[in-house]
Amino acid sequence: MMKVQLKDIAHGRCGDKSDTSNICIYAREPKYYKAMEKQLTAERVRRHFEGLVFGDVTRYDVPQLDGFNFVMHHALDGGATRSLRLDTLGKCMEAALLRMEIEVDDED
Repeated sequence: MMKVQLKDIAHGRCGDKSDTSNICIYAREPKYYKAMEKQLTAERVRRHFEGLVFGDVTRYDVPQLDGFNFVMHHALDGGATRSLRLDTLGKCMEAALLRMEIEVDDED
């Protein structure tokens, strides 16, 4: 097993609405889906964003696309028009999530 950043095996799409951030992560190749399914849990994503996300994190599996959609509530400090944070919108959170490390088989 070896550790890789998600950005090396996946890509993402994101969005935000009010105080909710939405991040979709898709495996670049189907062979990475199972490792992501096992390790990229809602709880782990919540811990990854500790101090930024204060609400529930829900994972929706999208196996047809080898991906996962994470909806994070109370994640944007009130939303883009209310927040005093810098770079709190979905795109920045997507980039941060793609830096998370997971383990994959050496052969992959």
